[in-house]
Amino acid sequence: MEILHASSVSRLPFFPQLSKRNLKSASLQLLQCSRNTGESNGLFRAPAPRELGSQNDEEMHQNHLEPIGNGKEEKPNDIWQLFEEAQHNILYLNKQRLLAMEELDRVKNEKNSLLERVEHLEMRKQANARKDKLTISSGLLLRIDSLILNGVIGSTEASDLRRLVLDSRGGLHDDLYDIVCKNDAEFLAELRHFLKQSKQKGFHIIHICTEMSPLVSVGSLGSYITGLSCALQRKGNLVEVILPKYACLNLDEVQGLREVEAEFYSYFNGQLHGNKIWTGVVYGIGVTFIEPLYYSSFFSHDKVYGYSNDFERFTYFSRASLDYLVKSGKRPDVLHIHNWQTSIVGPLFWDVFVNQGFEGTRILLTCQGFDSQCLEQPEKLALCGLDPSRLHRPDRLQDNNKSHLVNILKGGVIYSNKVIMMSSVQTKGRIITALGHGLEPTLAIHKEKLVIAARGLDKSTWDPLCDNFIPQNYSADDMKGKSMCKVALQRHLNLPEGVSKVLVGCIYSDILDVDLEKLKTLVWMASIRGVQFIFMGSSQSPGMSRGFRLFQEEVKDGDVRFIDEYDEELSHLIISGSDVMLCPSLDDPLLQVPLKALKYGAAPVPVHFADSRFRYFGHDDIESTKFSQYINSTFANMSLGEAIDEIKNNPSQWNRRIKDGMEKDFSWDSECADVHVSAYAAIKRL
Repeated sequence: MEILHASSVSRLPFFPQLSKRNLKSASLQLLQCSRNTGESNGLFRAPAPRELGSQNDEEMHQNHLEPIGNGKEEKPNDIWQLFEEAQHNILYLNKQRLLAMEELDRVKNEKNSLLERVEHLEMRKQANARKDKLTISSGLLLRIDSLILNGVIGSTEASDLRRLVLDSRGGLHDDLYDIVCKNDAEFLAELRHFLKQSKQKGFHIIHICTEMSPLVSVGSLGSYITGLSCALQRKGNLVEVILPKYACLNLDEVQGLREVEAEFYSYFNGQLHGNKIWTGVVYGIGVTFIEPLYYSSFFSHDKVYGYSNDFERFTYFSRASLDYLVKSGKRPDVLHIHNWQTSIVGPLFWDVFVNQGFEGTRILLTCQGFDSQCLEQPEKLALCGLDPSRLHRPDRLQDNNKSHLVNILKGGVIYSNKVIMMSSVQTKGRIITALGHGLEPTLAIHKEKLVIAARGLDKSTWDPLCDNFIPQNYSADDMKGKSMCKVALQRHLNLPEGVSKVLVGCIYSDILDVDLEKLKTLVWMASIRGVQFIFMGSSQSPGMSRGFRLFQEEVKDGDVRFIDEYDEELSHLIISGSDVMLCPSLDDPLLQVPLKALKYGAAPVPVHFADSRFRYFGHDDIESTKFSQYINSTFANMSLGEAIDEIKNNPSQWNRRIKDGMEKDFSWDSECADVHVSAYAAIKRL
């Protein structure tokens, strides 16, 4: 150890200039302090203990002080060695104190994190418990269907019993859930026992549709049916779904699938034809599958759509669904139909079925888009029992452009009490005037019944706070996990690692050639600034693959990665690890990248930010969605270059934008469900 001499005192930063006598006095005090400190902290070897107050101790103390008092020369090396040791021990103690404080902060943070996790797990536990209740409720409803189909009870009593089950989901009587496994006689007796406690709450909605995720999903309809139905049930409504029993159904996702013994008959092509009924539960939603016996080939294909007899297939299913409702005695508040495939339910309901006990039922049509309408020969309407001469008129089903044909989707619009148009960014006015694909005159006439609704996000699957596909969870209040996701993504794709690097993701399902050219320009311009890019496709189109292969060959850059096949797990990591998500469209019904990006703290920036497709959001009338209004005021008109500039030069403002987007609720439970409930309430007042 280096020994400090008296001559070096002036260089110490802790003391002013001292006289020799004052120095000796200070040294003695430091010596005594260091000894006391050493004794109390165990840092020095203490002298052998002696009996306190002994004369020898006092004499030794006097002898020890005498040389200083007499002005005799002490040994400076010993004093300064002790001084240095005392100084080091003080510094060591301070360092230990700081480490202890840091450890305390760490423990507090871990405690808070654990409390948040416990709270989140408790919320999920409650959600699962509620989901189990919904599943049991759907099972009870299907048991009631079986009783009426087998003639055990009548339609009036069946309606009352269904209302009882609907009320019980809100906690009316938990004992009701204990009877689901009893035989039919005991089940009915118990159900009648609870009937007096029944109260009407919410709406009874039955979807007649052709898709439901995850059973069968081709486009945006499947996820919409499931997401909306679950959200509506969480709000206290009773929701059921009727589907064709396709050969391509994913029946592994159905709980309690069983064939109902009783068959029912449906009118088609001048005769009555038998059908089998299958029932099950999906995500707590009661699902009924209709299987034709005579026309068994209708739904035995490998695909859902795209056959020459699609009109016959889905017209049969629509008529059979209404015949089933009559047979089962179900009297829903709303029959919810979808796209052209079940639009024929509208004319059938009002011309054939309304007087068969459905006086209190109303029709609501949802259109995912107007580009597919189904034009057919008028005489084919007779297949399901409709009168072609009454319907082949301009104010009914006659097509606006091809007057010799009937337009099935047009019939759905005219015969429905409300029409909901699904679009996250388009306005009602623009859809009516420019996106009707020939139905613009019809939409204009019926504009008062038209409502626009934004698509929603499944927050049980897409939430960074509880996402199992990302390495570290995070939220708007604690964004540390997002940085870890970025590094994990860079490492996974062998990109240069660094949180400070701007990372841009792009997950696409359909990109036009003009979009590819724009993407090339964006990549070349941004790569100069050290920006990283990740592209992942989800299209099965060979043309798309070839286009991107050429794109990949032209862009030779170590900061660009291409992933040819869509990977659901990797998509979570890409969105969580990216700063920006490039979007060919902000109205993305299939992948919903803009909604996911906002939730995960990645800005959804359009590829063509200045294109007319993004400039009209919310400007041509006030009937636009909340999502449209928000995205128009934040990212819709921002270029990739502007986003990069703000990330690099104004991070505080950028972080505020990102946090604000993460805190918005664009799930199915929010705007989408509210619009639908309002529409149901409006048509029930008619």
